[in-house]
Amino acid sequence: MKVNTTLASITERIILRSIDTRKAYLEQMEEARVNGLARAAMSCGNLAHAYAGCQPHEKSALAGDALKNIGIITSYNDMLSAHKVYEDYPKLIRAFATKHHAVAQVAGAVPAMCDGVTQGQTGMDLSLFSRDVVALSTVIGLSHNVFDGVLCLGICDKIVPGLLMGSLRFGHLPVVFVPGGPMPSGISNDEKAKIRQLYAEGKIGREELLKGESDSYHSPGTCTFYGTANSNQMLMEIMGLQLPGSSFVNPGTPLRDLLTEEAVRIVSENSQQGINPLKDIVSEKTIVNGMVGLLATGGSTNHTIHLIAMAKAAGIIINWEDMSELSEVVPLITRMYPNGAADVNHFHASGGMGFVIHTLLEQGLLHEEVCTILGNGLNAYTKEPFIQSGSLSWREGAKTSLNESIIRPATSPFSANGGIKILRGNVGRSVVKTAAVAEEHLFVEAPAMVFHEQADLITAFKKGELNKDFVAVLPFQGPSHKGMPELHQLTPTLSILQKKGFKVALVTDGRMSGASGKVPAAIHMSPEASHGGEIGKIISGDLIRLDCREGTLMCLSSDFSSRPVPDLPEAKQVGVGRELFELFRNQVSSSEEGACSLF
Repeated sequence: MKVNTTLASITERIILRSIDTRKAYLEQMEEARVNGLARAAMSCGNLAHAYAGCQPHEKSALAGDALKNIGIITSYNDMLSAHKVYEDYPKLIRAFATKHHAVAQVAGAVPAMCDGVTQGQTGMDLSLFSRDVVALSTVIGLSHNVFDGVLCLGICDKIVPGLLMGSLRFGHLPVVFVPGGPMPSGISNDEKAKIRQLYAEGKIGREELLKGESDSYHSPGTCTFYGTANSNQMLMEIMGLQLPGSSFVNPGTPLRDLLTEEAVRIVSENSQQGINPLKDIVSEKTIVNGMVGLLATGGSTNHTIHLIAMAKAAGIIINWEDMSELSEVVPLITRMYPNGAADVNHFHASGGMGFVIHTLLEQGLLHEEVCTILGNGLNAYTKEPFIQSGSLSWREGAKTSLNESIIRPATSPFSANGGIKILRGNVGRSVVKTAAVAEEHLFVEAPAMVFHEQADLITAFKKGELNKDFVAVLPFQGPSHKGMPELHQLTPTLSILQKKGFKVALVTDGRMSGASGKVPAAIHMSPEASHGGEIGKIISGDLIRLDCREGTLMCLSSDFSSRPVPDLPEAKQVGVGRELFELFRNQVSSSEEGACSLF
């Protein structure tokens, strides 16, 4: 199938825009490749330190370059259910590496904070910056420069983007991402949402709420809704950075273990043959494929920031205009919570990533001619893994959807346009996730109510002051002022008001969770209020028009444009270590530029 003309045009535009930065990146990676590993010129003392923890036979083999050394970057901790599964992976990987003629060492560990824990809490102000810390930590782990290949163990939110950004500094090496898989399904997402709403309405107590939440997030493994963590997994698969069909296989199963072994075998083989380095995999076409996957699946809005930063780490410059134009031709073909009732386990059983990639390729909506960890061509990613006689085998994946309420072919989508849209107007530019928003809520025109904290809106709701049409405006949440926290704590409150029949929406220079859903939310507003952005000029009572169909966001007050920029409110970035991140806040780029403090 010929590549869609819009897809081809946008790709060519990105290539031309990135000529200088991509060339500089590739030259840097070629220099690193030519210079080779530090261990070739290390003193005996250096080598002794590097391999002191290895087995005797491994030490001599590594010193003589008889075996390849695989560096593991792990994000294991007990706080994230998704990352708990990595606890024993280093031991498994070392055994698999021995089997496949390599040595594996944990090169370093990266922090992995749980946004589920910090939602609405002070620590959320550090969430976005944790991505850049992960990237820096990855670089430190690999900076010993004694590794021939890399395995990245990461799943959630900011961790996977950070791992990729850091690994791209070592793009001359083969790099494979190793997923851990989602927990088995708990109570239904509809039931979970109902429990949250009942609590927000004061109809049940904290004990009942905690039981409901615990029945949802109940075991090791990734949370099963389609938020940022599972959007990460979709991206790593559609970009060819992890094995086909590996994203959503449950932990603790024989297939999961076989896929982990296969990841070790692939990185060992690629290292031995010097093929499929990361710099070749993360190309302009691969980044476009990632954007298509995000739009087609209605993935997390966080990736309208992360994809820009990840691409920039490879010398590739993309922007919201690219995403917006792609959204006009890429159909929405999946429905997972919060965009529907199903979770990722149901999605996987209905055809999963194999079918998504197949139907998009069939319609020319993906670049097939890309490099992956398996070599050339994305067609390999339409296959699915299975166990045959105790060994890992591959077969053709589903060519038709097994449940069209969850996945549909690109020729018969849920929507002709992608699940994310860019809004423009006199307030600035912002992102809105339309995948879960009902048609009747795509247009809201109502007076503004300005709040500077989530807690203030929730207090007003409890006082009965929000039983009306309004647009909640939360300025001064942007990356340079507050670290761009997620405002997911507002979702139940605004959903209740919407369900009561009120026209409600959200406008902010902060973020929403990857689980943002049914309430239209113009987020990531750029420029942000603390940089003189127009969102800071809005006052309560201003008439706001949010039109997701036309892609516009306007303040209709006649004097709006002539108002002075307000004084900055005090940021109060002290507590839980936030004061140590002033350097990040001072040099972070705008949300349109990836909200990144590294470049």
